[in-house]
Amino acid sequence: MNAVPKYDPLSFGETALKLRTYRQQVLGNNLTNSDTPTFKARDIDFGSVLENQLQGLDSSRSLSLVTTNDRHLPGTTVADDPNLLYRIPIQPSMDGNTVDADVELSEFTKNSVFTQSALTFLGGTIKGRMSAITGQPS
Repeated sequence: MNAVPKYDPLSFGETALKLRTYRQQVLGNNLTNSDTPTFKARDIDFGSVLENQLQGLDSSRSLSLVTTNDRHLPGTTVADDPNLLYRIPIQPSMDGNTVDADVELSEFTKNSVFTQSALTFLGGTIKGRMSAITGQPS
């Protein structure tokens, strides 16, 4: 029998909320580019990315940019995010675009509900800890 790792609820809630927000941006980007020729729809495997981040295997969503001059500003890019996967299209369009607006809108809506749930969960965790600290019922 596999042992289920135990995570601090506050750390879990924070990480889940950050990933849900990031996924919302990715899905929104897909919807925005639904008419852009050759655009490829992207998404993340939420469960595996969450597990990796909680275990400390994936500390950053983005990759650092290399600076070649002391006057360059440091920066990051999410375009090369190793967690972003390409969505397998049901039927790609003739111009090479793989965004299916119905699929993306469905995923966007589901992710919105899960984001609200993560926010509620995190709020409950914080209220519970505040109640324990102050000795007042929440």
